[in-house]
Amino acid sequence: MIRPVQANDASRISELLAQMGYPNTESFMSSKISKFLKDENENSLVYEENEKVLGFISMHFIPQIAVEGDFARISYLVVDENTRGKNIGKKLLDYCEKLAVEKNCDRIELHSNFTREAAHRFYFREGYLDVPKYLVKYLQK
Repeated sequence: MIRPVQANDASRISELLAQMGYPNTESFMSSKISKFLKDENENSLVYEENEKVLGFISMHFIPQIAVEGDFARISYLVVDENTRGKNIGKKLLDYCEKLAVEKNCDRIELHSNFTREAAHRFYFREGYLDVPKYLVKYLQK
């Protein structure tokens, strides 16, 4: 079952993100989820089976002024390492694609670290293309 993230999912989402290489998110996960739940352009979902969260996806809707369609950005998609290969990631992507179309998006983008080769193969199978320019500037706090 795919459902919106709830406040009580914070611990499990932290565990899943740790599997993805993002450890130590427990201290701020509850506040992040609370913030996301108030944002109409944020859509964080979990895949749950037998009352256990097995997957998580975070997608943002980004309005565009210069083109008719908007776009969606997937920030995080993780499936529990013990249940990968069971189409959970595909189900989460398919669900998000439907939501994006409903929100007048004409594309979805995502960033995936160059080291995640298995993830890249998965995304290519799902019809994503490699668009090789991604720029970032890290800001001082």
